[in-house]
Amino acid sequence: MCGRYVTKDQRAIERELPYIDVVRWPDLEARFNVSPSQGVPVVRWSRTDGLYEGTMMRWGLVPFFARGVPPKYSTINARIESIDTSAAYRGPWKRAQRCVLPASGFYEWHLNEAGVRQPFYLQLADQEVFGFAGLWDRSEGPNGVIQSCTLITMPANPLLRQIHNVQQRMPAILRQSDHTAWLRGDAAQARAALIEYPAEAMVAWPVSSRVNSPRHEGPGLIDPLVAQPP
Repeated sequence: MCGRYVTKDQRAIERELPYIDVVRWPDLEARFNVSPSQGVPVVRWSRTDGLYEGTMMRWGLVPFFARGVPPKYSTINARIESIDTSAAYRGPWKRAQRCVLPASGFYEWHLNEAGVRQPFYLQLADQEVFGFAGLWDRSEGPNGVIQSCTLITMPANPLLRQIHNVQQRMPAILRQSDHTAWLRGDAAQARAALIEYPAEAMVAWPVSSRVNSPRHEGPGLIDPLVAQPP
């Protein structure tokens, strides 16, 4: 699963994703430890307005039938194998409520021989900002309307299989040329956009375990871990 990621500031997102027509998010600063249940920037296609809309949503999907109450089970990741059958995700999938979550990198954990989970930071070698494929939903309850999202995960590529060696999963990273198909295409076109991102186009390095806590923030979290002398 992907449980932490990094976003650039608003200017970088809008520069790297120039197709966004209208922005409904606040002035975004770069974040280095985006965590579940927090508000995150997303991009979706508004069929009503015919525009690509940038907005904020809760990370951790609250299904429309949940009446505004976050479920007790985790909904930050939706497995590609069950997005059209899972009770939480089949509705958004059927209604084509697809979105892009802008990111500049993400964290995964490697279980080493000593049984310690070592965090790694991963980013693309040639893109400052990229997009995770996600789904969104709207749920109304006694406290108002919650708009929320989940990011899709898929089997790991060779690099992620080495790092994320227990679950061997990775987030679905969209190629730049596939954003339109994912956001506006039919179900078949959207499915075709969910393909394994090549390992050779990604880089990774170990980082401090400080990222394990959502209380920690700042660019130092992605600094390469300095090996201690023997």
